[in-house]
Amino acid sequence: MIDDEEKSGLPVFLERRSYRRRRLHDAARLLPVLGLLGWMVPLLWSVDSAKAPASSNVLTYVFLVWAALISACFLISSRMSRNERANQDTEGGRDGQQ
Repeated sequence: MIDDEEKSGLPVFLERRSYRRRRLHDAARLLPVLGLLGWMVPLLWSVDSAKAPASSNVLTYVFLVWAALISACFLISSRMSRNERANQDTEGGRDGQQ
């Protein structure tokens, strides 16, 4: 039996560039959720005064999560802008516009 995709002659898979662009956008959308989950982890730590971590350790953890979020945002945004520039260059080259 022949699939609809084989009948139409369209490729089964997405173009690599558009696939990566979509995954970068998905990662950018997921960062706030990951940050919230990362900041909620100290709430799961023990509340007992004998077992509780020092507040300096908790603040260090929160700061490290914050720094990791900033680094991830920087990496994702730089790759997204690089992909957009490459996409504009290839489209401009095809149309003869720059």
